[in-house]
Amino acid sequence: QVQLVESGGGLVQAGGSLRLSCAASGSTFSSYTMGWFRQAPGKEREFVAGIKRNAGNTYYADSVKGRFTISMDNTRNTVYLQMNALKPEDTAVYYCAARQSILVATTTSRYDYWGQGTQVTVSS
Repeated sequence: QVQLVESGGGLVQAGGSLRLSCAASGSTFSSYTMGWFRQAPGKEREFVAGIKRNAGNTYYADSVKGRFTISMDNTRNTVYLQMNALKPEDTAVYYCAARQSILVATTTSRYDYWGQGTQVTVSS
């Protein structure tokens, strides 16, 4: 079992940057494939980015490709989401998730553990 705690959210102007962190504890971090999801008010939770365990291949939603970067530091048991060129439509609660698989998944049901979320608000 793994516990996930996100941090780094906040209020930023359009065009700005934020870096989200997700600290994991309770299990062998390198055994998990990690994902970032987001949920805007009134919308379903959607996939943003994923990274294969042991800092392998990365995957991105088309809406964030070229602007967001996911990375993993196994020495710190932490996964990051660097978000650049933020847009108002990126406003959402961002969630970190983990699954015990080598494969990245883009659906919420495929993930076993979730953090509590961190709010990102982008003003125009």
